[in-house]
Amino acid sequence: MKYSYVKPRKKTPFTPEFQLIIIFFGISISMLMTTYIFLLYKNYTFEKDKMRIVNERLALQKDIELLNTKIAYIQKQKALAEKIYTNNTVLRDSIANLFDLVPERITLSKAQLLKNGLILYGITPNKDVYNFMLQAPLRSIFQKTYTSFYPAKNGWLHFVSKNYMEDDTTDDEELTNED
Repeated sequence: MKYSYVKPRKKTPFTPEFQLIIIFFGISISMLMTTYIFLLYKNYTFEKDKMRIVNERLALQKDIELLNTKIAYIQKQKALAEKIYTNNTVLRDSIANLFDLVPERITLSKAQLLKNGLILYGITPNKDVYNFMLQAPLRSIFQKTYTSFYPAKNGWLHFVSKNYMEDDTTDDEELTNED
C-alpha cells in the first residue's frame, strides 16, 4: 500500500542548500587562505627589501665618511697650497724689493735668504758708497747688520753683509708656553 504519490527519495544530509553553504564556505576559506599566503609573500618581500635598503644605507654612510675624509684631506692640501703660494708671492716680492734696494754702483754676486735674515755678497767701489746707499736701507729693515770688507784686485772692495731680524714670534710663543 502506498500512501504517497511521489516516489520516495533517499534522504541525505547533503541537501542542495547544505551543498550551497559548503561551496560558499569553501570558496570563502580558499579566498582567505589565498589572501593570507599573498600577505605572507608580501611581508617576506618587504623584509627582504628592508634588509637590502638598510645594507645600502650602511654602505652609503661608509662612502660618505670616506668622502668626508677625502674632502678634509683635499681642504688641508688646498690650505697648504695657498700658504705656499702666499709664501712664494711674498718671497718673490721680497726679492724684487731687494734688487730694487741695491744701487747701480754696487754689484751683488750672491744673496742668501734665511728664515730671519739675509746675507749679501758683492763688490762696491768704496765703503762710503756701501754705507750710504745700501747699509742705511738695510739697517731700517733689519735689527742686526754686520758687514765685512775685503780688497779686490781692481781697487774696489768685496763685502759680506749679514743682516738679521729679531724673531718676535718665538718670544711670544715662549711667553704663552710659560703661562
